[in-house]
Amino acid sequence: MALNPFTQFVFDLFILSAIIITAYTCNFYYLAYLSRSRKEVIDTTEMGTPSITIQLPIYNEKYVAKRLVDAVCTMDYPKEKMRIMVLDDSDDDTVDLLGTIVDEYKKHGFQIEHVRRGTRKGYKAGALKYAMQTTDTEYVAIFDADFIPPNWFLKRAITHFAKPNIGLVQCRWGHVNENYSAITQAQALSLDFHFLIEQKAKSNSHLFMNFNGTAGIWKRDCIEDAGGWHTATLVEDLDLSYRAQMKGWKCVFLPDIVVDAELPVQMNAAKRQQFRWAKGSIQCALKLLTDIVVKRKVAIETKIQAFIQLTRHIVYPLMLVQFLALPILLASNMNLYVVSFIPALTIATYLAMGPGAYIMIIQSMYHKSWKSKAKILPALLVYNAGMSVNNSVAVFDAVLGKKNEFLRTPKYGIITKEDDWRNKAYNLPFTKMTLLEIFFGVYGMIGIFISIFSNNPIFIPIIGLQTVGFFYIAYMSLSHTRFKRNKSSKTRILSKSEKMANTVYRLSMVGIIAIIVFGAVMAFNGYNSDIYPLDRMRGHLDGIIGSSDPTIIQSHLVAIKEDLAIVLDNLPDNNKNPVWIFPTESTNFLRIETDVNTLVASIEKISSIPKDSSAYHTGMMDISDRALLIKTNLMDATPYMYVSISNVVFSTIWIVAIIGIFAALKRKKEQFKEIDDSGI
Repeated sequence: MALNPFTQFVFDLFILSAIIITAYTCNFYYLAYLSRSRKEVIDTTEMGTPSITIQLPIYNEKYVAKRLVDAVCTMDYPKEKMRIMVLDDSDDDTVDLLGTIVDEYKKHGFQIEHVRRGTRKGYKAGALKYAMQTTDTEYVAIFDADFIPPNWFLKRAITHFAKPNIGLVQCRWGHVNENYSAITQAQALSLDFHFLIEQKAKSNSHLFMNFNGTAGIWKRDCIEDAGGWHTATLVEDLDLSYRAQMKGWKCVFLPDIVVDAELPVQMNAAKRQQFRWAKGSIQCALKLLTDIVVKRKVAIETKIQAFIQLTRHIVYPLMLVQFLALPILLASNMNLYVVSFIPALTIATYLAMGPGAYIMIIQSMYHKSWKSKAKILPALLVYNAGMSVNNSVAVFDAVLGKKNEFLRTPKYGIITKEDDWRNKAYNLPFTKMTLLEIFFGVYGMIGIFISIFSNNPIFIPIIGLQTVGFFYIAYMSLSHTRFKRNKSSKTRILSKSEKMANTVYRLSMVGIIAIIVFGAVMAFNGYNSDIYPLDRMRGHLDGIIGSSDPTIIQSHLVAIKEDLAIVLDNLPDNNKNPVWIFPTESTNFLRIETDVNTLVASIEKISSIPKDSSAYHTGMMDISDRALLIKTNLMDATPYMYVSISNVVFSTIWIVAIIGIFAALKRKKEQFKEIDDSGI
């Protein structure tokens, strides 16, 4: 049966997205195979204690800065061979805190500097670039503020520069607060997939691997040969490591050297981190892929894998395309089963390609402890699904060339479950992204109803997973919002204002939840009155097409006329056509009503004809053809019923109400900023 152009376009998008997503998924499984099939051979050699500079880029990290400096200064390495550069771009209490700590360690004979360049130009990359101007040691180690390197780190890691072409050793991230919450557990599992599968596979082969920005050691000659730190992207680490490997340097991953770090505990902080990684990766793709493709010395497989790694975040927009398309296709009565006559194989295929394969990978990663990690997988799936809005916006930001701003991921020194971050500085409010997440969550609920009423319940888990993810991320973004000013010296002055802001926030959150519930109820009622009658009519038409009993056909027609009356009552009085612009007769419900009445008259005539006559069989074939034509017309009209005038008006009011609440919160945030800037 031919599809109308709109449905055909949506179907093509759906299939294309599915193919691309499947390709990226299969590539991850290929890397999982490489990480196990290729024997890990990491050469080491006794190198003594070569000179090394430890660079610590820091910006407003008063809760973790001392912990980092203390950990670095307790390393088992000769003081005269270890230079420490605290690259402090802070503009809050962190400056004084670090000044005191650095002065104290200087008194104990450490070569430690408190570097203040007086600007944040280039952000972290700018700070590292500035530091390299005065770095003269053979090696450079880098640690972000939330890391806690062990005291044996340098002596163990430095031995892996056995070959002269090794320019970087990247160590594995540990998670000091992995069990703090479901959010941190999901992040930890995701990072372990990256390090123990992707990084391991690439390190053990000729594929390009990336520096993760911290917990690694560079050979200074490698940094300089690759062109130094660039500030054009948000992921300077990925940029530099790829340029180094294009120059012939080798990057090595050390899975057995683990450096603990603090995972983001606030949802808005985690979203900011994910946004930066996604946007920066696409920026690097736009910047580097052409050079990688034309580079003759780079193997074909390496080029392919570089393309996949740099562009892999496009999976998130494609996930949204599929999510938006699926309910439309189900409402259009499209058959989307993997095997049309065995619907259960559809969900089995999804499970095999997704959770099933991931559980096998978890078994290979964690061995005896795999069961405890497998329990976290559902949380990771929900987390990743919900993050697709945040990361999709990041991808579009990069493609459209939106101006870069390196927004740090705040950390609070959280280690145990008893530690609290809610009343500390650096808390982030939710953003406009949350509005989009709420929209997709409500759309998902409508999609679930469509799956039920279109007799496609097999797709409910697929739509439901993403719907839960959107609502979860939105809810956590709202519930983790706190209006707390970053400059603690002024907290007492504005405590009353902060309380007022938190009251406004709580009331706004209640309002948003009320609007969501109201919108869900109205969407259900709208579907029940506008779309579900069409689904029932198509079902009855299927019954007519498959029957040759006049009595059964007449009962179907009675039910069709009842549903048709409901639809006609909900359409404009002028033409009873749901298409606003360029309406056609195929979607004119007055014509459909006439065709149904013709069927009623025809079946009444046929019922009086002997069943064994040729006239009877000819008449039944004509009824079947007419029923099929009416069904086709209903399928053409169904997508337009979603965008009826009443639905558009209601949706507009619904969106305006939520935007109004966001605007009120934004005004409150701007008031705090004005007070901070004025110095009151």
